[in-house]
Amino acid sequence: MARSTDTDPVPVPDTEVHQIGVSRPPLAVDDLPTPEEVFKAGRLGPWQIIQFVIGPSLIALGISIGSGEWLLGPQAVGSFGFIGIGWVITVSAVLQTFYNVEVSRYVVATGEVPVVGWGRVGPGWKFWIPVSLIVFYAAFIFGGWAASAGQGLYALITGEVHDPKNPTEVEYTRLLAIGLLLVVFLITVMARKVSRTLELSNWVMVGTLLSVLIVVDLAIVPWSVWWDGISGLLTPAAPPSGITATTLGALAGFTALASGLNWYAMNHYRDKGYGMGHKVGFISGMRGERQEIKPVGVTFRDTPENAARWKRWYGLLKVDQWLVFFVGAMLGMLLPTILMAHVVATSGEKPTTGNVPTFAAEKLGEQYGQGMFYLMLVVGVLILFSTQLGIFEALVRNFTDSVHATSPRMRRILEGDPRKFYYPYMLLVMVVIAGAIHLATPVKLVQISANMSNLGALIFPFMLMYLNSKLPRPAKPRWWHYVILVLNVVFFGFFFVNFVYESFTGDPLVRF
Repeated sequence: MARSTDTDPVPVPDTEVHQIGVSRPPLAVDDLPTPEEVFKAGRLGPWQIIQFVIGPSLIALGISIGSGEWLLGPQAVGSFGFIGIGWVITVSAVLQTFYNVEVSRYVVATGEVPVVGWGRVGPGWKFWIPVSLIVFYAAFIFGGWAASAGQGLYALITGEVHDPKNPTEVEYTRLLAIGLLLVVFLITVMARKVSRTLELSNWVMVGTLLSVLIVVDLAIVPWSVWWDGISGLLTPAAPPSGITATTLGALAGFTALASGLNWYAMNHYRDKGYGMGHKVGFISGMRGERQEIKPVGVTFRDTPENAARWKRWYGLLKVDQWLVFFVGAMLGMLLPTILMAHVVATSGEKPTTGNVPTFAAEKLGEQYGQGMFYLMLVVGVLILFSTQLGIFEALVRNFTDSVHATSPRMRRILEGDPRKFYYPYMLLVMVVIAGAIHLATPVKLVQISANMSNLGALIFPFMLMYLNSKLPRPAKPRWWHYVILVLNVVFFGFFFVNFVYESFTGDPLVRF
């Protein structure tokens, strides 16, 4: 019989188990389901993969094409050009996609979401789960992504860009941002399955905005600028003179997703039913049936049949991350930045932290008329709202999963229905963000968030290496996966150390 310890949040059943780490109960052991069983498909060809399998990457991509791609990247390129900045974008996207796959490896192999898995690392869940949530919330609770969406919506409604010196107009943009938070709440309330509703929303938003950007860029951006953008992404070079490491670190942190904090968006592989996530459960919406979530994950036996099934699941995971997330993130960065470079060249002006959310729409409107002005505002609002949708929901989701997994008393109160905590807590988070967005300009808030994301790169890759080394043999990473995780620590960690040093001393560690 497997016994529970004093620190176990749930009793351990009399079944075959597999222990990973400390302080959390062992995982139950079962067989991996087949993808066809999970997605209820007779076979998985390319169309079935698009229809049923792809999804978590779209939620992450919807978050990704926002703060970094629409705000920080265009601002940096508009001010300093492509050379010396583009390669930082590419390195960041590659490292983050590898990191996403490694985080998701744990989720697919155990059905446990990352924030709960961190609790298996010594000294245990009572330390690491609160610390993980504090770091995550420190990066995103400021609501810069929400405030930026409010700026775009203000311009769309009034037909003019807000005056940052007019306190009435600034407050109006913040109220609109709060209104968009309420829209996110209503979207989740109306869902049958929250993750699926986020997927479908991002299919529409991401597909629309990338299509519009491709058409607009092909129509008005010269091929020379396209080439400058593509070559800039592929050409290693020293950062341009005058750019600060804090600005560059913010760009690196929010290119693709959120560097060391990307784990917060990988919960959806459990809810999608990838691998052992199918055995654990998901968060259902108010319109969905009551769905219990197991507080402890389930892993699989080391058998030839399960090893073959693992290869299939791992292959689908790589398709979702590399073909959808990585390609989408690179397009999401390239298309807005070359458009911004063209706007800067033709207008003779550069974006600032105060006007970057609406700068391109304003200048293109002056050159091509009101139709272009409104079109680009719609694109901007879609981009920033998709980010708002994903981050706001993730703040609630990760806290809900943590409380549900670690508190037997809360599970009794909830009667096995996490929704009873999820929705009231979402309203509380909305109130907190509504206050936080008054602290600074949207882009300044996003820069703070991005550099706080880089802090995660100094912590979580090491924890991930430990957890993944304890997985069943077929799911364990190869040696070079560990090397890439260390590169994540070095690359993103440098920018965080610089951010802290510059915040306290006023001078960067490295001048460019």
